[in-house]
Amino acid sequence: MLLIPAVAGCGSDGDDEPKNVSAKTAALGTITPGVIKVAVQPYAPYTSVQGDKIVGLDGDILAYAAKKLGLEVKPQVTDFAGMLAGVQSRRVDITIGGVAWSADRQKQGLFTDPPYYSPPAMAVRSGKTYKTVDDLKGLQLGTVEGYVWVKSIQAVPDAELHAYPDANGVFDDLGAGRVDVGFLDPLIIIAAQKERPELKIDTQYMTPPTAAQVKAKPAYEYFQPYQTGFYLPKKATKLEKAISAQIDAMYENGELEKLVKKYGGDPEQFLKPSADVATARRGVDRPQDWTPPSIAR
Repeated sequence: MLLIPAVAGCGSDGDDEPKNVSAKTAALGTITPGVIKVAVQPYAPYTSVQGDKIVGLDGDILAYAAKKLGLEVKPQVTDFAGMLAGVQSRRVDITIGGVAWSADRQKQGLFTDPPYYSPPAMAVRSGKTYKTVDDLKGLQLGTVEGYVWVKSIQAVPDAELHAYPDANGVFDDLGAGRVDVGFLDPLIIIAAQKERPELKIDTQYMTPPTAAQVKAKPAYEYFQPYQTGFYLPKKATKLEKAISAQIDAMYENGELEKLVKKYGGDPEQFLKPSADVATARRGVDRPQDWTPPSIAR
């Protein structure tokens, strides 16, 4: 994962705070009271900016939480590395958009409870089938620079990593036959199938590596379902707790199921945690008795 300096797009915009900000909202501690400054990259259908509004799955989730908390959402467009760096330097209040929780990232920022879980999805050329890590040996494997799958791909015997600035590069080379498998977030692949049928690609879900395989090669953990999170500066403890509480409520009231379906996802895949989610975070950035949010099992 790359943690390079943020691009200029992550700077403060100097906007005045909204009028009539309640004391409760002001106490959340955003950079500008009443405003939540959000670093995003163009990553539809998770995040994209239309006018002054963030749309997509993550955008809709944050908009719901922000409205409940009395916050006005102000997007600032950057790239993935800039998203992380903007949070870690507190030039923004939060970043969203398929950001995977990891032990390294949480050392430099705060993660909310998972707004959803992301199954290990693969973009493959039509007619090809890959099910396990062993099926990937010796293949040409693509992903985006800085994504957690970079380390996983590098651990696959005899496989060659192709890292791209964005998902379009992965799809272009996959369609041209220069890459065998692309590792991207599942909604990205589902959307590309619909929007670019000429590529002739399919979405497949990997059978996660066993515990023994991960123990032998720890980098394989990112071939397992991963938990996403909204990512905030280390000192933004009140804001993180408030947004996490809203996310947990959305699991309970059906709002997350509605939004996942809206963007083509399966709530059974996206909103039920795997067993390792709790163990990964307990005693790290969550209490030992923390239970990950889930829809009814």
